[in-house]
Amino acid sequence: MITEPVVIPKGTHNVLKKLTGQTRPDIALALAIKDLVRLRTKEEQEQIAFFENKYKMTFVEFEKACEDGRVKDPYSYEVEQDGFEWEAAITELDALEEVSQWIV
Repeated sequence: MITEPVVIPKGTHNVLKKLTGQTRPDIALALAIKDLVRLRTKEEQEQIAFFENKYKMTFVEFEKACEDGRVKDPYSYEVEQDGFEWEAAITELDALEEVSQWIV
């Protein structure tokens, strides 16, 4: 493990200590990062579930349905925007899952 000294401003340290109950900054920061990754993962999963429920299919099925006409007005602003947001949520979830493996 590589360690480097990090300067944490007093205010940030106080916030970390208050949020996590830990006095050691390294432990408090690790806990805060874990919580942030969990929160963002949950948000992305909820966003994906929203679109899966709205269209009653997975994103891969949605892309095919847009091409073969099963999705009405696939080039409308709403459908294209949903597709962009859905794909972004999947991409972000993949990145968060990768990051979560690094967290000890």
